[in-house]
Amino acid sequence: MASTLTLKSHTSWGDAWQRCLAVAPEAFRDERVLNLWNAAWQADGRPLPATSPVDGRPTAGPPRLDAATAERAVRAALDQHRAWRHVLLPERRARIAAALDALTEHRALLALLLVWEIGKPWRLAQADVDRAIDGVRWYVDGIEPMIANRSPLDGPVSNIASWNYPMSVLVHAMLVQALAGNAVIAKTPTDGGVACLTLACALAAREGVPVTLVSGSGRELSEALVRAPEIGCVSFVGGRDTGAAVATAVADLGKRHILEQEGLNTWGIWNHSDWEAFAAVVPKLFDYGKQRCTAYPRFVVQRALFDEFLAAYLPAVRAVRVGHPLAVERPDAPFPELDYGPLINAAKAKELTDQVTEAVDRGAVPLHRGRPQDARFLPGQDTSAYVHPVTLLNPPPSSPLHHAEPFGPVDTIVLVDTEAELLAAMNASNGALVATLSTDDRATFDRLAPQIRAFKVGHGTPRSRGDRDELFGGFGAAWRGAFVGGELLIRAVTQGVPGERLPGNFPEYRLTP
Repeated sequence: MASTLTLKSHTSWGDAWQRCLAVAPEAFRDERVLNLWNAAWQADGRPLPATSPVDGRPTAGPPRLDAATAERAVRAALDQHRAWRHVLLPERRARIAAALDALTEHRALLALLLVWEIGKPWRLAQADVDRAIDGVRWYVDGIEPMIANRSPLDGPVSNIASWNYPMSVLVHAMLVQALAGNAVIAKTPTDGGVACLTLACALAAREGVPVTLVSGSGRELSEALVRAPEIGCVSFVGGRDTGAAVATAVADLGKRHILEQEGLNTWGIWNHSDWEAFAAVVPKLFDYGKQRCTAYPRFVVQRALFDEFLAAYLPAVRAVRVGHPLAVERPDAPFPELDYGPLINAAKAKELTDQVTEAVDRGAVPLHRGRPQDARFLPGQDTSAYVHPVTLLNPPPSSPLHHAEPFGPVDTIVLVDTEAELLAAMNASNGALVATLSTDDRATFDRLAPQIRAFKVGHGTPRSRGDRDELFGGFGAAWRGAFVGGELLIRAVTQGVPGERLPGNFPEYRLTP
């Protein structure tokens, strides 16, 4: 694409930062953000340098605390918790509702921060903010029957989440946990989102919501945020390696936990003929460059249908739109309609590109590679964090792309001849969060779906985390601890009758609602 694009007016990082300083001066200072603990913003910690994945420009980095300061923050959060758990529900609802009103007022700024910090296209950044606000409002309006005969935990909830959904996953969880009567602690993700989270927490803290927001190395802060006796529950969203360490710690301590981990979500094709419907959904599967826990990076295709699959898939994947999320033809033009922008950083882009190269060297067949000239970029901008869509046939077993979630815009295809091979390939990662099976015969779907080790299985349509009353969890190594969503999220962060068995995936039992 001939580069005649310019940055949309009033959307620069400098514009966003100045608005943060004006909206929440207590939380933003000069070129850095502050930590929030003991009900006050603290100019402590050592700010790390950070850059935007969008174009490599410097942004605000997380101010990393040491372990001793984190322990003080946790003890202060326990004091907040002991006071907040006795605040009556009508007042808690009023304060959370006021925080939601403030988030709504500053919706555009929160979304713009997501664009610069984690590379979300404008449409998806707005959706992340809106899902957080709308989801928590649903709980505010209907929490009474969910919380009947239940009480807050004995200590605050500690939240450790990945960078990809700061609002709709992390802020949403924090506000619902507080609505249920708990003080909440969150660690900012190291890879991005610190300014967005700082602004959101500043708006909530002004309304008297007991929020603690700290930054630091996961390894250094784990003793305080995971193992500390003051913590009532650990809520984790991230990869399996880190999640396994957290799982070991909470299991040793018998601590309440919610651990959402990655899995290889698969889409199976078996005796299928509605290719028009399938082709329509392919570009949507590339939303945010597949940097989400419910992305579908693996297609398991009946060999006899491979030609028809490619005839539908390849034109659709060529239509995927990539580029700078704020690059427009004129400064006053609407935001560009993109499926995704950069990956979270240049290091991840290089890692994924190297994995693709290695897989091809070892026998994978490249079926599609997106062209840089088709993307929307500003003249001379840094593009080191961008990876264009790639599709590989039969990645070798030695490749990480064969058995693990790539967390990027790389699709892999595996061909199968029997139903047994279909199920084995769809269950390659010992548990997943979602899966889909496209088959014309409903009876075939009903017979095979229970054998697919995913918490949600769609019939020809993608599944997601869901919102409001939709439950969410995982099978196998994709999830440990209590399931969430709807009433289950409230149950996960409150106490019921002695000996209660929460729905979830625990070492000693698995209970599906």
